[in-house]
Amino acid sequence: MLRWLIGGGREPQGLAEKSSVQTIGEEQIQNPYTELLVLKGHQDIVRFLVQIDDCRFASAGDDGIIFLWNAQTGEKLFELYGHTHKITAIAPFSSSDASEEQTRLILTASADRTVIVWDCTSGRQVQKVSCFHSTVKCLTVLQRLDVWLSGGSDLCVWNRKLDLLCKTSHLTDAGISALVELPRNCVAAAVGKELIIFRLITSNDGSEGWNILEVKRLVDHQDNILSLVSVNDLTFVTGSHVGELIVWDALDWTKQASECNFWDSSVHPDVQPEIKLSQSRNETSVQHLTSDEECVFAAVGKGIYVYNLQMKRVIACQRTAHDSSVLRIEKLPNRQLISCSEDGSVRIWELREKQQLPAEPIPTGFFNMWGFGRANRQASQAAKKMQENTPMYFLELVGDLIGHSSAVQMFLYFGELGLATCSADHLIILWKDGERESRLRSLTLFQKLAQNGDLQIRF
Repeated sequence: MLRWLIGGGREPQGLAEKSSVQTIGEEQIQNPYTELLVLKGHQDIVRFLVQIDDCRFASAGDDGIIFLWNAQTGEKLFELYGHTHKITAIAPFSSSDASEEQTRLILTASADRTVIVWDCTSGRQVQKVSCFHSTVKCLTVLQRLDVWLSGGSDLCVWNRKLDLLCKTSHLTDAGISALVELPRNCVAAAVGKELIIFRLITSNDGSEGWNILEVKRLVDHQDNILSLVSVNDLTFVTGSHVGELIVWDALDWTKQASECNFWDSSVHPDVQPEIKLSQSRNETSVQHLTSDEECVFAAVGKGIYVYNLQMKRVIACQRTAHDSSVLRIEKLPNRQLISCSEDGSVRIWELREKQQLPAEPIPTGFFNMWGFGRANRQASQAAKKMQENTPMYFLELVGDLIGHSSAVQMFLYFGELGLATCSADHLIILWKDGERESRLRSLTLFQKLAQNGDLQIRF
């Protein structure tokens, strides 16, 4: 059972009725998060969490305020005021000046058409940029080039002093929805259905002069690109509103694989299918993508999918992981995944291998003389192909975290310090390992008794 350590939490209300979603009882023996801290302060939807260091994070949302928190204690460190409208993007932005001690900064963009740089140590506003002609929807820091990018109706390149180095012409009124860094000084920008590849060019004389060149437009998606993730220096992946997932070569920007249907048991095994993620168009949106070196993990409609990059197919899926759309998915250590949803829940999954059944032997002898063997052999081959298309793993629900009363927008994993989640209910929750917290409290009490001389050890 969960133990509430800070008041103010509300019982989940208005959640969708349970359907075919996998459930788990109260005895969640593999779920360590048995205590939680409820953090209050925001007055509207909390959409963003960003990690500052091993024990601090920032939160932001529709109230335009940025809060800095201690992930261990839940202490509110700073309230940052400077924006007049909702926050639309946030990114960590650490100083790399070798002559000075590293400074932890964050960038925040707002619907007020400004970007602000904040010092996380002092809580002060370092600088504000107000020259944008539209809302900045995404921020990306390119550590290797020591610049940062802002994406809105155009793409801008900035240095750490917030000098504008270069910018594109007006791209679209809809604006750039996502950015990802690619090798060879390139970036990929999602603009509606299109994926635009830009190359950053520095001046030959080594001065501050920069230029940004559009080198290619990829128009393979049939609908708006919602998610974009870099796997490594060779591969990146995009997902669209209608359930398309495309794996791209990061060097020449060609398609390595393309899936429109992740897993559909009705697909004929003899046909190389376009695999649909979901039968309903309203439930096919690829809302979020994350990856490791081997797999891409996709939040699609109400489900979650594990796509193996080398095998170019789905190896595990949970088509109805939540009662409503899954908004975010991340991989945890020990073959675990975590997902959050519009239904207000946060769920932990473990990727486990299926027990493969032995293939049926091909019959020989009398029936083969009359051609039955050939038919059986064809059936066996079809069954073998079907078995090859069947997921090799399954996702088992090992934890169900119910604490929010509205859509959970995002989460951060802090290892042994626990998990932070934010929601449309205006709250942030820190989920804690109950056994670890109990040991820490016992140790603290033991140390206090020892210091006060109240501890007596008897043999």
